[in-house]
Amino acid sequence: MQVLVKVAACAVCRTDLHVVNGELPNPKLPLVPGHEIVGVVLEKGERARRFKGGDRVGIPWLAWTCGECSFCREGRENLCDRARFTGYTVDGGYAEFAVADERFCFPIPPGYSDGEAAPLLCAGLIGYRALAKTGSAKRLGLYGFGAAAHIIAQVAKFQGREVFAFMRRGDGEAQQFAKSLGAVWSGDSETAPPVHWMSPSSSRPSAASARWP
Repeated sequence: MQVLVKVAACAVCRTDLHVVNGELPNPKLPLVPGHEIVGVVLEKGERARRFKGGDRVGIPWLAWTCGECSFCREGRENLCDRARFTGYTVDGGYAEFAVADERFCFPIPPGYSDGEAAPLLCAGLIGYRALAKTGSAKRLGLYGFGAAAHIIAQVAKFQGREVFAFMRRGDGEAQQFAKSLGAVWSGDSETAPPVHWMSPSSSRPSAASARWP
């Protein structure tokens, strides 16, 4: 079920640096890193049916799972003990071409450029998964303001939610960045956020609550 993809863009993730620096155990060697890949399908294997030649696809971190363990059967295949990972235990996208299991690829909508779509294949996926777990919460707390948080803060603002951003003490640049992307408050993780304004549905003030991923 594999497809051969001509790589158009591959973003850089902190995990790529951990792999290259030998901080993650047992990588495939030799190895092509890179797991936020956007490209075009050139060829497909005999059992591949999902995409056709010329389709633009994204290849993420999760490259393969067994489909048989309890985690896979419960829809939590990211926890599969036998999972393989793009750019770590499977060759990644810092190359002209990449091979991927089509079951773990994503179709890329035409509204996104290659460069815009690539970070969504890791930071975007992580952030969206965390956001989905908050349900309909109107106030969100984000700890750290890296790649995933800065993407999901914009989504949350678009949805009409309030974002409270927590980061390391003294990181004023990150605090200002969070505010520029719509956070109603940003500060260090050792500081409690301010008491919120009057709740729209109550005559009593309500404290801001952090909803963690």
